[in-house]
Amino acid sequence: MFIGYFTERPYQDPNSGYFGNTGRAVMDLGMSNASYDPRLGADLYNRYLDEKLYAEEMGFDGLMLNEHHSTPFCMGQVVNLEAAILARITKRAKIVLLGNILPIWDDPLWLAEDLSTIDMISRGRLVTGWVRGTGRESVAHNAVPPYNWDRFQEAHDFIIEAWTRDGPFRWEGEHYHYRYVNPWSKPYQSPHPQIWIPGVMSRNTVAWAAKHRYPYVMLATELGPTKDSYGYYDEVAKEEGYEAGTQHRGYLFKVHVDETEALADEAGRKYVQGPSNPFLEGNQGIVRPFIQNLPGLTQRNNLLPTLTSFAAARSRGRAEQFIAQQRARGEKADIPPPPKDPYTDLTKKYSIISGTPKTVIKRVRHVLETLRPGTIFFWDGDGAMSHEDSMRSLRLMGEEVIPAMREIGKELDLKGPFEVDPKNNEPMAQADEDIAEQAAAD
Repeated sequence: MFIGYFTERPYQDPNSGYFGNTGRAVMDLGMSNASYDPRLGADLYNRYLDEKLYAEEMGFDGLMLNEHHSTPFCMGQVVNLEAAILARITKRAKIVLLGNILPIWDDPLWLAEDLSTIDMISRGRLVTGWVRGTGRESVAHNAVPPYNWDRFQEAHDFIIEAWTRDGPFRWEGEHYHYRYVNPWSKPYQSPHPQIWIPGVMSRNTVAWAAKHRYPYVMLATELGPTKDSYGYYDEVAKEEGYEAGTQHRGYLFKVHVDETEALADEAGRKYVQGPSNPFLEGNQGIVRPFIQNLPGLTQRNNLLPTLTSFAAARSRGRAEQFIAQQRARGEKADIPPPPKDPYTDLTKKYSIISGTPKTVIKRVRHVLETLRPGTIFFWDGDGAMSHEDSMRSLRLMGEEVIPAMREIGKELDLKGPFEVDPKNNEPMAQADEDIAEQAAAD
């Protein structure tokens, strides 16, 4: 089983007033960067890099980075730069990008060169992932929403060609045109890094990932709908002539470990504090429907059941639309009202797991038994959590939780995508051994 670490890297500034579910809620694309303090930003960027270094030391297999724009809940606007830094200062952990927003790239050749360079500097430790982005990114980067899905697919196809086809060659597509494609950089890994696709709500994206045999990573969705969405991936895989396994399933969920239950409760409640996050139930701020529900961005009649557990969806009408579709088919469905105590409600649903190692191991085991993912990411150090909160949790994860997860993974036969190749379902242990030997030589 592959075990990774993630944090959203929030911009934490209590003096801004945009901090915590008792402060002024962040309105999506509705606050000025006049509130931004570059000196505080410098401290936070370095803090999050330090925490990822410690996560590698504590035994995590991968360090996950994501990308958002024009918002304080995620500082990952230039995610490839962060990845390049980690490529040089880490030695063993995979650098997992989930992921670059393909439709906002007007020059995917540049992105292909960026990612090849990161893979070379890390000596083959890049895992690349691509997303379609939200309405926030389309507005902030002037990307036309109805072309989002087409640009995503064409940019993907072009980057694969740029990585695997000897140049120079010409590319004349629908959205991208190049007279001369001959990047003087190629990925360290052959033919290219593994590609994982993260997501929340689009059946189109799940089907596309299954057709390409790419692992699909569900992002902090509720257990029941997540299991159903994996089932849809499995159905498409069968139609494509192969059986999907644990190596094709990834799951990101919020996990915090602390020295006592009291400390764990105090720190865990900070998940729903800090800068408002439209993807975080209980502290989602103000999500403006006309931004997040842009015409043509997502096919609205082809959505996953996970949509009803997606916090931002409640603010943009898609969940209601999904419920209406279910009721039209005679299925029982409803959207629960917002909880009075978000933290307690989220812990009951396993959307947040917080406790001492003994408590956490038991609850994470339930997640693994329910979903059977070969890849998991612990989402920690977020919201209003301090550096000290993060470091305590990382230490206890390394000392107690990760070793227990290894044993549970073996017991449940949860193979990750670096144990079983998602492309052909064959064992692939040698690649990791080669990287480990290279790291030792360095």
